[in-house]
Amino acid sequence: MGRRLLVLCLFVAGAVVVAACAFRGGSGSPAPTGSVRAPGGRAGATASSAPAAPLPRGDVTIAAVGDVVLGTLPDSLPPDDGASFFDPVDGLLTGDVVLGNLEGTLTTGGTSKCAYLDGPNCFAFRAPPSYGRLLGKAGFTVMNTANNHIDDFGAQGRRDTFDALRAADVRFTGRLGQITVQRVHGIRVALIGFAPDRGANDLTDIPAAKELTARAAKTADVVIVTMHAGAEGSDRTHVEPGTEYFLGEDRGDGYRFSHAVIDAGADLVVGSGPHVMRGMEFYKGRLIAYSLGNFTGYKVLGLGGNLSTSGVLQVALRADGTYVSGHLRPTRIVEPGTPEPGGEAIDLVSGVSEEDFGAHAARVSAEGEIRKP
Repeated sequence: MGRRLLVLCLFVAGAVVVAACAFRGGSGSPAPTGSVRAPGGRAGATASSAPAAPLPRGDVTIAAVGDVVLGTLPDSLPPDDGASFFDPVDGLLTGDVVLGNLEGTLTTGGTSKCAYLDGPNCFAFRAPPSYGRLLGKAGFTVMNTANNHIDDFGAQGRRDTFDALRAADVRFTGRLGQITVQRVHGIRVALIGFAPDRGANDLTDIPAAKELTARAAKTADVVIVTMHAGAEGSDRTHVEPGTEYFLGEDRGDGYRFSHAVIDAGADLVVGSGPHVMRGMEFYKGRLIAYSLGNFTGYKVLGLGGNLSTSGVLQVALRADGTYVSGHLRPTRIVEPGTPEPGGEAIDLVSGVSEEDFGAHAARVSAEGEIRKP
């Protein structure tokens, strides 16, 4: 009795591309490593005459942060080789899935993009590949690489970054066609990263984004989508209607994109990119955090006010993706760019959520509890 399975295939040839491909195996053949089976009860699963497997039970706990910059070579790196970099927030980066946006590369090779891009607004970030272990030690299980900095040092920088994350046992997501799956006590959690940048899943191609999200929803129990979207700046805390632009670049329509991927099966959408926190809303019972701001920015990101205001989003979802609970744990970046607990994140997010989304806004209590409207 043949059965079609989806396998995540990794192809490396200068650039890294991960795509979904089809595999046909008999009922007596073992599933290949990395394959994922359609769950018995999720919408979109293929019907079968075989008895449906019991649905996984329990909740998935998720912690998510925004942009993570560990510094940059040659002389903007933290002391003690970064060993204590995340210590002040160690108790916050806990969960089955711990997600951040890696804003930069982990490499000592490649050629900086700023060697051939004119103007004062070119920034290229790279930390040593050994810093991948700092992310693993801090608790991160997966890093988003769909952003405008993964290509700062070309193909060599990308390869070194992916190798460094693998060596630290930290997954990554965000390359074209890539669906990353993390298993959490029997629950398959799919993670997909999107950005309006070359080599990433294209945030601006909403039909393609819906198709990829729907594919993930058919093969996993919970789907988390990350987006690197929106204009940048201390005054960009509001979700603007329509497409946003920054320095002439199309930074996507985060509002339309988020609703579209939830329509296609996403259970949680987490944003970064504007370098400030933005509001949260519930759409069809699913939480959207439009931007979690800068989590770290050692000697390379602007600090002060909204630029230093950050937080850790902690969410629990059931095995079918249903929202259970959430909290916003406020953090801030202090000179020269390290994270610590505290700050004004709760007031900021609560205020802009109500202003931008009204009746659909997430209700954030003074203690940071996130409730449905």
